[in-house]
Amino acid sequence: MSTSSAVDRAFRSALYDTGDDTLDTGASLLAADPTADAELARRGEDFVAAAWQRGWQPADVVRVVRRELEETHVRLAGALILAQARRDGRTRGARWEAQLAELRAEEPAPRGDRFSYATAVLELYRLLLRLPALAPLDEAAGASPSGGRERKPESRMLGRIRALLAKAEATGFPEEAEALSAKAQELMARHSVDEALLAARTPAAEGPDAVRIGVEPPYEQAKAVLLDAVASANHCRAVWNEAFGFSTVVGFAPDLEAVELLFTSLLVQATTAMTKAEAAQRAGGRKRTKTFRQAFLAAYAHRVGERLAAAAAEVPVEGDLLPVLASREVAVGERVERLFPSTTTTRLRGVGDVAGWEEGSRAAEEAVAATRRRLGRRR
Repeated sequence: MSTSSAVDRAFRSALYDTGDDTLDTGASLLAADPTADAELARRGEDFVAAAWQRGWQPADVVRVVRRELEETHVRLAGALILAQARRDGRTRGARWEAQLAELRAEEPAPRGDRFSYATAVLELYRLLLRLPALAPLDEAAGASPSGGRERKPESRMLGRIRALLAKAEATGFPEEAEALSAKAQELMARHSVDEALLAARTPAAEGPDAVRIGVEPPYEQAKAVLLDAVASANHCRAVWNEAFGFSTVVGFAPDLEAVELLFTSLLVQATTAMTKAEAAQRAGGRKRTKTFRQAFLAAYAHRVGERLAAAAAEVPVEGDLLPVLASREVAVGERVERLFPSTTTTRLRGVGDVAGWEEGSRAAEEAVAATRRRLGRRR
């Protein structure tokens, strides 16, 4: 039996039928034929390449594998993606390369015995084979000839903002956190105004970009609400894909940087505050941890959203920046419509823990929310 026919027989048995018996049969065929390993890996790289054609990106594939399978499969997927990238040789832009760099930092999956390895590979291939098409994110005007959006290196100012937020998260002194937050807000506003003024003086052909940001369980509804609030406050739009655990955020590059920065910061702060509040609740004899956390994060997202919206409305837009902001808002809306011609709304479910809601609201009031001011100048 040839190597190719051994893999074909294993695939016919295991990939197109979801039964455990067929999976065992396919794994047994592969385990018995060491010469099939190279062909098996090549077929896997083809499945990965097909996922790229259907609009997926490396981080998206790793995310869905982690949600659906085990850590062994996640590491196998990472190795497969890197092997496909070496074979492909294409440059798809800075964001894509950053996702590959994260995979290179991961530990490889332990091989184990041949049957267990073949079983895990076939389980992974089953999942890859069934990935549906996603709206591709490389359609924006200004995409590079290689097919990916070229991103400018992070500016020194964004690096300073990131460092200030990290310090604000780490300090145990409220006054210091507030001072660091104020400085971050000032730099964000300055960065935003500089970008807008540059666009007004030298209009670029580039349109809005789009990125997928992971919204991981548990309590992903509340996290998606938080991300939506952060996106809205930074001139972006977010669309949540609950099934695959991410939100697609559409906006111009500097705004997307701010969204990723602030969303991550707020999640870190929420987790820290929730852990402390939960410990106090348990010390008082309370044991309903899940309902407490769910209500905590829902309240946190709701209140932070209110704070972000209020801060964004404080500064009116005027002067030369008004037409720039208006045209950008239209462009973002049009890109969202092209990517997602049909969307639905959803409500937060299962929020009924009063103590959790109160603690989450309190944490939101204390959170360092380095919001960006609306593009413009104060009157």
